[in-house]
Amino acid sequence: MNASIESSQLKKHPNALLSNLKLRWNLFTRRYANMTGVKRILVRIVMYLLLIGLAFVFIYPFIYMITTSLMSDSDLNSASVNWLPTEIKFENYAIAVDLMNMANYVKNSAIVTVLATFGHIIACSFIGYGFARYNFPLKKFLFILVVLAFIVPTQTIITPLYLTYSRMKWLDTYLPLLVPTFLGFGLRGALYVFLFRQFFLTVPKSLEEAARIDGCGFMMTYWRIVFPLAKATVVVAMVLSVVWHWNDTYESGIYISKSSLAFLPPRLRAIVTAANATPADQQEMMRNLGLEDGEDVLNNAVVMAGATIISAPIILFFAFAQRLFMQGIERSGITGE
Repeated sequence: MNASIESSQLKKHPNALLSNLKLRWNLFTRRYANMTGVKRILVRIVMYLLLIGLAFVFIYPFIYMITTSLMSDSDLNSASVNWLPTEIKFENYAIAVDLMNMANYVKNSAIVTVLATFGHIIACSFIGYGFARYNFPLKKFLFILVVLAFIVPTQTIITPLYLTYSRMKWLDTYLPLLVPTFLGFGLRGALYVFLFRQFFLTVPKSLEEAARIDGCGFMMTYWRIVFPLAKATVVVAMVLSVVWHWNDTYESGIYISKSSLAFLPPRLRAIVTAANATPADQQEMMRNLGLEDGEDVLNNAVVMAGATIISAPIILFFAFAQRLFMQGIERSGITGE
């Protein structure tokens, strides 16, 4: 009886997407609860198999990367070795570290990533709060520009940006990568403005009014009352900003030409170049690195070891922030007025 009522409600409200999804889920759970034990077990098996298959599609590149990075040259050339290496060769990671000159470049990547993320969170949250709470001339037009700034690819405006930074003598410095983030722009800055604006729209205005009655000014109300409520949105913006800045090779390659200021991810090209070099050039590289000819080889395993090293900080960071990140994605915010 309840199932038929819900089915009729679905037909009456075809445009209410959210309510339709809820009704369909309730309809499925009711039917699932009325199944016999055998049918219920079969449905659960099918669901788990589907989830395992989808999960494997996403984690397959990481499994392949890690297992390949631990293989010896004989394992790479053996048709009988697909997943598990016959011998684990951790030396591939040491070779990758030496080829990338990791100690000199990981510091550059970490400094720029941390500062740019901090600038995005501070500036974009402040700008988003302004769009959510205050009326000012051309507000809607300016917000449209913010949305367009996210939609328009960086590649289409890189030439005027390059010429502007060149006239300002900012090339071969970190200023083109850091200063825009503190102004709410930079790499995907418009997206963070949009996220914060959408969250602050859900915050009840009564909280700010109560703070003003207690004597709080604008800045104190924002930093002590409103901003702490955006913890989930801050985590989302922080995770996205860290991932994008750490992996960015386009803007940094345009603005920075000095080797001493380069970042870690582009250094993977050095390993790829070494792996594709002629045998004579590889022997010369190995002698320069102090490697023993015959035991250590510059091959695809070393390339995968370098990719694993570059990916490891982001994977670990997301592993620790995953719970808060998912809460920020799922959270709808405090009910507004």
